[in-house]
Amino acid sequence: MPLAPVLLVQARRTARGTPRLAPATGAEHGVAGSGAPAFRLLVIGDSTAVGVGASAHAEALPGFLAAALRERLGRSVAWSVAGRSGATARRVVTDLVPALNGTAPDLVVVTVGINDLIRRRPLRAWADDLAALITGVRGAYRDATVLLAGMPPVHRFPALPQPLRLVVGARARAMDRIMREAARAHGAVHAPMDEAMARDRRLFASDGFHPSPAGYRAWADDLARAAAPHVPAGALAQGRPS
Repeated sequence: MPLAPVLLVQARRTARGTPRLAPATGAEHGVAGSGAPAFRLLVIGDSTAVGVGASAHAEALPGFLAAALRERLGRSVAWSVAGRSGATARRVVTDLVPALNGTAPDLVVVTVGINDLIRRRPLRAWADDLAALITGVRGAYRDATVLLAGMPPVHRFPALPQPLRLVVGARARAMDRIMREAARAHGAVHAPMDEAMARDRRLFASDGFHPSPAGYRAWADDLARAAAPHVPAGALAQGRPS
């Protein structure tokens, strides 16, 4: 509580001073590799799903994740993306998931949390939102593996000054623990983000908040590593380990 006035001033200054970056442009779907049928990947969520910090989706999370999965699965990967900057977990399940009826992905990767953190979503409500999100995604895509991308190491974000970085980072870690528990309880996979990534300034975009293309590539490699053991054996190429 004694830090509250300082944190409020820092938060306002950070919001005013942080550059506003646009989402990635270009096609919102593509294929990594060749051959059919392709493994189908859907990335859905917030500004990181839509590639803020990169110039094109192929150089953001969807394209890099498809390429990393192609290497691990030994088959082509068709990717698509649906997201919205500023989306919360509740907004994803109410607005984005219903709009995608008709798609049939094998893997759904969900990126949410940072906007719930910024909006100071109560932790109990955050847990409820995650349960609804996982249930909604699993209901829409019954045959898909659902992977929740873990909360980023906010306590290392260059855009945030101290002590704001420390306080918000502690909140993000608490949210990530809830995310892990929700994934376990509702049949999803939780993929924690490697904190070491945030120690390299080159992995951040110019706003010090979103990943750069290099950051998206490193993150995609981690997500592919987490997802591969949960991919059904039938989705692997002949003789290719996960």
